[in-house]
Amino acid sequence: MMSAAQSQPTLEALQSHFTWDLNFSRSKLFRFRDKLKDIGTNEGNSWLGHIYNLQGFIHYQLGFIEEAKSFFSRATEAFHQMMNTVSDGPWLLVNYGNLAWMHHHLGEQAESERYLSKVHALMKEYPSPSEDQLHPEIYAEKAWTLMTFCEDKKHLAAEYFQRAIRMQPDRVEWQTSCMLALVSVYKRRGNELRSEMKKAKERDPENLYLAALYLEACAQRGTNVKEEAHELAKRILSRPVSSYSGFTPLMTLYKTFLHKDEAIILAEEALKRHPDERHLKKHAAICYKEKILSQSDSPLEPSMINRAISLSEEVISLYPDSSLKMQITLANLYAESKRQDEGNQIFKDLLKRDLEDKEKQMVYNGYAKFLYFSLKKEQESIKYHMMAAEIPQQSFYREDSIEKLEKIKKNKYGREIEEFLANLQR
Repeated sequence: MMSAAQSQPTLEALQSHFTWDLNFSRSKLFRFRDKLKDIGTNEGNSWLGHIYNLQGFIHYQLGFIEEAKSFFSRATEAFHQMMNTVSDGPWLLVNYGNLAWMHHHLGEQAESERYLSKVHALMKEYPSPSEDQLHPEIYAEKAWTLMTFCEDKKHLAAEYFQRAIRMQPDRVEWQTSCMLALVSVYKRRGNELRSEMKKAKERDPENLYLAALYLEACAQRGTNVKEEAHELAKRILSRPVSSYSGFTPLMTLYKTFLHKDEAIILAEEALKRHPDERHLKKHAAICYKEKILSQSDSPLEPSMINRAISLSEEVISLYPDSSLKMQITLANLYAESKRQDEGNQIFKDLLKRDLEDKEKQMVYNGYAKFLYFSLKKEQESIKYHMMAAEIPQQSFYREDSIEKLEKIKKNKYGREIEEFLANLQR
């Protein structure tokens, strides 16, 4: 960030979503557009301006220019409402930087210069602590963006939150989000953060998302949290619907440490209260899928499979641009309902689509399993595991297919698979 004494900054010097080197593909943009929409726009959401800012950037990159302009404008309004002022402040530095960049890309140079001037005026009025540090408001927004949008940069997000907190230690929402970022970084070691999470929860007792994560950390330690989980569920269900409400980590807690049947009951109760909320339907569909596809010994009620299928079909229609994983789920559910041909057709249709490498790996890996378990076509299954493994993109699906090939070669087709694995780019 430039010091106050310096002249008006250039576009390249701005702190903006356009200069933060955010990696994205078109499918990721659609996925996060839907994710942010599901967060909700409840009054009092301290991150509403940041949500709209990121939505503006996402829509611009997708080519939806009018929507991008609308979201950037809503971000400006949300920041004014959040800070309870009509005056501009440092919380608008990123927003104005985004607007300067967007108008520049659109060839609207006068508007771009106008927002550059606004940024310059704010930098003069609210200088950063030193030339090698950003303003805490910028650190906080950059941290929130990285935590939300970049799976591989959550450690950096936590670091930026910590820098912002050192400058403004009274911002409780920054402290809570810093803890959420740390939990994401150390998600398999949440137990180690338990005491810090407890302190954060006491500082921010109304944040039920953090409360659910804290219960999960206690459950990892072996504590029986069933009663506390049920009480928390009542509080979450009584709140306005939002994916920030805590329902998502609560569902994870139920499925992992309580019982899948209880998770289904909770999901259905949420849907009864809010029948039109699409992300609740998505949670319910996932609950049914995990119950059905993990059940190997006892027979399932046809009504349960039918409910899972109807929910999955509805979720796919509600998320037309980001439902690839749900379509694979639906294919497997069709197979459970003795509708293998319909499941196979889903995969045939997916194979014709123009997919990105990781999406191809997901489809190839899913189809390989479908061929093996549902159609009993082992040799064709091997072919698709090989296709997933051949794409030199690290992902869960590639590693899973390689692991399956390693197991298969011990039984049959050993030489062919061994030669393939030996020549594979790892």
